[in-house]
Amino acid sequence: MAAEDKYTIGPRDKLGVSVFGTSDLDRTGEVDANGNFNMPLLGNVPAAGLTTQQFSDKLAQLLSVKYLNNPQITVTLVEANSKHITIDGSVTRPGIFPIPGRTTLLDSIAMAGGESEFALLNEVLIFRTVEGKRMVARFNVKAIRVGQADNPQVYGNDVIVVADSKSRRFFKDAISALPIIGVFNLLR
Repeated sequence: MAAEDKYTIGPRDKLGVSVFGTSDLDRTGEVDANGNFNMPLLGNVPAAGLTTQQFSDKLAQLLSVKYLNNPQITVTLVEANSKHITIDGSVTRPGIFPIPGRTTLLDSIAMAGGESEFALLNEVLIFRTVEGKRMVARFNVKAIRVGQADNPQVYGNDVIVVADSKSRRFFKDAISALPIIGVFNLLR
């Protein structure tokens, strides 16, 4: 099953709707903030929480009531905007990234360009809201990479923070601030 088959539509997602043999009903547009998608003849149709296949079936059922016999409808996810994660901390490109389907912690760090040179990989936090409560879990990316720990799945609206090694940053800053000859004099 493809990732799009499992993805549930949400507000701000961009969809493409194609009605076979009736191009006047074809539409590409954005799901509104209330989770509705505007269709010719039908107006606003609730789409949030459905997969593209479920929404396609719903549109076919609604159009067959008054307008078309056995309509063949294809709904595609053009752009996933409702599900995103925030990646912050010691990564190359912190920011907000869309997640189109199953995404893991390692996938997320890769989307942000990988960890920076000062990343503290045994201190990666995932913040998540579960049933209205803010939760946090700590992961060791080094252990995940060598197969000693599971690579957890991340979900829409998770916030991932890669900790920064202050001691490594301080050491590098101190070395770069000293002239080369000064470092050798300290070692005597």
